[in-house]
Amino acid sequence: MLRKQLLSHSTFISKQLSVYCTAVIVSLCLFVSACGGGKAKDVKKPEGPKGLQAEVVVVMASSLNSMYQSSGNLLANEEISVYPEVSGRITAINFKEGTNVRKGDLLVQLNDTDFKAQIQKLVVQKKLQLTTKGRQDELLAINGISRQEYDVTVAQIASIDADIAFNEAQLRRLQIRAPFDGVIGLRNVSVGAVVSPTSLITVIQQVHPLKLDFPLPEQYQGVVKNGDEVRFTVAGNTDTMKGKVIAIQPGADATTRTITMRAVVPNPNRILVPGSFANVFLNLKTDNNAITIPSQCIIPTSRDKKVAVLRDGKAKMVTVVTGMRMTEDVEILQGLQPGDTVVATGIMQVKDDMPVKVTKVRG
Repeated sequence: MLRKQLLSHSTFISKQLSVYCTAVIVSLCLFVSACGGGKAKDVKKPEGPKGLQAEVVVVMASSLNSMYQSSGNLLANEEISVYPEVSGRITAINFKEGTNVRKGDLLVQLNDTDFKAQIQKLVVQKKLQLTTKGRQDELLAINGISRQEYDVTVAQIASIDADIAFNEAQLRRLQIRAPFDGVIGLRNVSVGAVVSPTSLITVIQQVHPLKLDFPLPEQYQGVVKNGDEVRFTVAGNTDTMKGKVIAIQPGADATTRTITMRAVVPNPNRILVPGSFANVFLNLKTDNNAITIPSQCIIPTSRDKKVAVLRDGKAKMVTVVTGMRMTEDVEILQGLQPGDTVVATGIMQVKDDMPVKVTKVRG
């Protein structure tokens, strides 16, 4: 019985030793395979940030002739609606519709018989007072009349003169005359009609020269000046006509952020008509050494505008000041020089000191 127990215990120990030895041998084999015979593998280092592949533009000075197109309206140089100053009955109309009139021409005459009769009466009274004053002059010289009586006569003459002047002014108000040279429009009244200060009689327009009003964005306020030439076209006429800026609105419109410009346009043959629409072309600036780059190169920020300039193979962020904006390009006033290379693609990924690989140089 004791012998069997000893044999069983010996067998258990032998199995445990066998498992242990097997584990040691496997560990040694793994160690040898990792370290022995061959060289140790290099540890892979993490890769650095990749560079940017982008197209670039080489900055060059060129001639810039910026043309701005706007829409404008042709207006009469002078225009009024003719209304009578006082109520009355029309006794004469002295103009023909659509014809030229000169300043001071009598257009319409209202009934003035009452005022003419009053003036005639006053003239007779004044003549009588003047006769009386002549007699009193002789009496005053010999103290045959008091100074007070003489002064009353002189005052009466002055009063009559004032009444005559008043009635003559009323007569002038009954005569409607042209205030300036121009073309008279259609008449809205006839002889015998009773009119009031609200009755429109006709319209007078001065059509040579004409005015041309057009808006201009506020950023170009300092570019356009009085005397600058503008060109324009109108519907139904293939010719390009010219005008000159004569006035600039001092303030910008709060809604459209534009400034109204006014030009004067000669119209001796009355080809142009007030109220017509005009396509206006304005030469904003001519610069033979201007620097322009594609507008897509501009990187807008909250404070300013930047571009990525390629220097020694790396991008450098440069702050620029922009000027006029064209269809595809923008003028650079400060920040760039001819010969600089500007990154044109991938600008939203570019960062300062980032390596840049040029894939294409744009013309």
